[in-house]
Amino acid sequence: MEHTLFASGMTIHYFDTDPANEQERQILIFLHGWGACKETFSPVIASLKEKYRIIAPDLPGFGKTGEPSRPWTVADYADFFQEFLKVLGLENQAFSACGHSHGGRLLIKWAARRPKGLKRLILIDSAGIKPKRSLGWYIKVYRYKIGKRLILLPGLNKLLAPLLADKIAKAGSTDYQQASPLMKRTMVLQLDEDLKPCLPRIKVPTLLFWGEGDRDTPLEQGQLMEKEIPNAGLVVLSPAGHYSYLDQLPQFLGALAYFMEH
Repeated sequence: MEHTLFASGMTIHYFDTDPANEQERQILIFLHGWGACKETFSPVIASLKEKYRIIAPDLPGFGKTGEPSRPWTVADYADFFQEFLKVLGLENQAFSACGHSHGGRLLIKWAARRPKGLKRLILIDSAGIKPKRSLGWYIKVYRYKIGKRLILLPGLNKLLAPLLADKIAKAGSTDYQQASPLMKRTMVLQLDEDLKPCLPRIKVPTLLFWGEGDRDTPLEQGQLMEKEIPNAGLVVLSPAGHYSYLDQLPQFLGALAYFMEH
C-alpha cells in the first residue's frame, strides 16, 4: 500500500489503497497535520479502504518524506500538492480532499485557486486563521527574543547562558521545539499568513469537523470558517480535542460517509 513518487524535487512517500483504481471507486485524499505523518490516518483508512480509493502522503518535512531545500510558505505547500496530483495523474480527475490542522491550511490555500477535479473538501480542526494574541503572549515572545539577544552580548553570554538556555529551550510550542532549524523557519512562515481572505473563494461543498475542546485551533476558528466559506457545514465533536477525528472516530466516519454520498 505504501509507494513513492518524485515531486517538488524530492521523493514523496504515500499510501495508495488502489493505485490502478481497478474498481473505479471515489478518490479521497488525506493530508496530515504539522509534526504528524500519513499513519495518523490509519484508523480512518482501515475503515474506508473498501469503499474508497484512499491516498495519503507524508508531506514534505514529515514522516518518511525529506525536508524541502528551503523554508516553505503555505503557497509552496499548495504548489507541491498540485504537482503531487499531476504526477499521480489525478490533476483533472474528480476527487475529494481532507486535511487535518496543517493539512487543512494547505488545502484552504489550494482550494481557493478553484482547482479542477476537487468535488468536496473536508477540514478537520484546520489551521489557517491567525489568532488574536493576548498581552501575556506578546510579553512571553518578547522575553524570549530579549533573552536570545542577551546571550549573544560580549561579557554576558557566559554569565547568562546557563540561566536563560533552559527557558529559551522551553519557549514556544512542542512542535516548534522539535523541528529542525529549516522547519522552524517554515513553521513561522505558515503561522504568519492569515488565510481568512481565501475562505470566500472556496466554492465546493465543504464539511468542517472540530473538537469542542480543541486548544490548538479553537472552535471559534471553525465557526468563523463555516461563516466565511459559502457552502460549508460544521460538525462539532465532543468530547474531543485537536485530533477530533480520532477522539470520536465512529461519529467522524458516520458524518463523513453521509457527506460523501449526498
